[in-house]
Amino acid sequence: MSPYAMSMLLSSLSAGTIITLTSTHWFLAWIGLEINTLAMVPLMSKMQHPRATEAATKYFLTQATASALLMFAAATNAWHTGEWTIMNMQTTAPSIMLMIALMIKLAVAPFHLWLPDVIQGLDLMTCLILSTWQKLAPFALLTQINSELNPTLMTFMGMLSIIVGGWGGLNQPQIRKMMAYSSIAHLGWMIIVLTHSNSLMMLNLFIYLIMTSSMFLMLMNLTSTNINKAAISSTKNLPLMSMMMIVLMSLGGLPPTSGFMPKWLILEEIVKQNMTFIATIAALSTMLSLFFYLRLSYVMSLTTSPTTTNSKTLWRLKMNMNKAMSTTIITSTMLLPLTPTILNLF
Repeated sequence: MSPYAMSMLLSSLSAGTIITLTSTHWFLAWIGLEINTLAMVPLMSKMQHPRATEAATKYFLTQATASALLMFAAATNAWHTGEWTIMNMQTTAPSIMLMIALMIKLAVAPFHLWLPDVIQGLDLMTCLILSTWQKLAPFALLTQINSELNPTLMTFMGMLSIIVGGWGGLNQPQIRKMMAYSSIAHLGWMIIVLTHSNSLMMLNLFIYLIMTSSMFLMLMNLTSTNINKAAISSTKNLPLMSMMMIVLMSLGGLPPTSGFMPKWLILEEIVKQNMTFIATIAALSTMLSLFFYLRLSYVMSLTTSPTTTNSKTLWRLKMNMNKAMSTTIITSTMLLPLTPTILNLF
């Protein structure tokens, strides 16, 4: 793709998200989401491959459905209240329709089925954008209508996302699909706590973005897209492979990594809300996600590839890490001691 076209698409992607983040009017928020979607589709289909075209088509149809439902809900709310203001959601039916539309955009269970197939057809950089940047605009809208959301429905969808995200990734040989189910499980934690604490949701979103970014940046550096390729990553960059194992443990929520902090705080919050059963199920379901992270770590560190590589073994001391990757790796592994400071900030 031409650098000019790429810069135009990335600028449109940024502009669409910023419009949605700063809008207080449903029509402007909808325009921002549409610009976002239309900029994302060419980025998805740039590989000139049938799988990429299929992924772009599925993504477009899903997002168009969610956008149509969102506009219908906003128009229905305007018909009831006479206003297009985002904060003014006083009727039940538009609130539920808006919530469903935003859940479709985020790929929260049971509206998650499009995400693994779409991510599998994309290159790793587009996967990174889809898993991180594309979550910001819907979460900004959910934060604004937080008080109007149905807590029972949100808790149900959050629990279902954690369970589906754990079960779906168990037998996946493809790392991109594994990361898609990981994203679904992490979104479940955010959805559960959203109606109880906005600050905890934002903290979880921030740490999720950092961990997912570092994981995809390392996968791009090692050119690993499935478990067999990950098994020979030690021959490409041994220090980076070691750091990837720690980031995987952070994604699974093991202490003392950064990923433990949001899960610990969210469990504490929902226990305070007398939802002990929900907290127990969420904690147990995290074991499912942790299993496939451990499986990937085991394959990378304790097994050898069944065949030797045809290419020359790379010089191991050449790190080839950029500053963004180094920053995200450090942040995704070492934030736990700073928990009191971070809580004061959020």
